[in-house]
Amino acid sequence: MSRQSITFTEPNDAWLKSQVESKEYSSKSDVINDLIRQARRSNEEKELLRAKLISAEKSGFSQRTPQQIMAEAKGRLKNSGEKI
Repeated sequence: MSRQSITFTEPNDAWLKSQVESKEYSSKSDVINDLIRQARRSNEEKELLRAKLISAEKSGFSQRTPQQIMAEAKGRLKNSGEKI
């Protein structure tokens, strides 16, 4: 694992200390690593969504009405057992 030296503003340092004091994390490094993991996961989700949107745009426009699309979506949810 690599070691880094970084400087925080007073409010950010106080927040980091409060996270450790709350026993949620064992160190400031744990807090920072968790924040980085969350940011990476968020970026991955955004990239996946972006790719899906690009794919949808390339597939063309639907001739179905919004009501038809909603009915189809509700049917899929009903068949999957999820609540609407």
